[in-house]
Amino acid sequence: QVQLVESGGGLVQAGGSLRLSCAASGRTFSNLAMGWFRQGPGKDQEFVAAISSVGSEYYQDSVKGRFTISVDNSKNTLYLQMNSLKPEDTAVYCCAAAYSGSYYPLRAPYEYDYFGQGTQVTVSS
Repeated sequence: QVQLVESGGGLVQAGGSLRLSCAASGRTFSNLAMGWFRQGPGKDQEFVAAISSVGSEYYQDSVKGRFTISVDNSKNTLYLQMNSLKPEDTAVYCCAAAYSGSYYPLRAPYEYDYFGQGTQVTVSS
């Protein structure tokens, strides 16, 4: 089992930045593929960014160049640095994890085995 706990959400003005963290505990952090998903008000859950267990990254088009996903293996923590935030980025952000040796990041929710509870990000205009 892997437990995931997100933090770092909050209220920010458009153009601002936030860094989300996702602390993983339980089984070993190695060979974990991880990702971020979000669900805005009245919207379906959508993929945001993912990083494979070997470090390859993938981003949704709307966040490319603004968001950066990273992992600190020494801290068993996943990050999402969000810059140039827009009101449409407002959502509950949730991290996910799965044991996978694939080079390619996992982009679909069904590919993940573990999810955190989520952290609210609100961007005001």
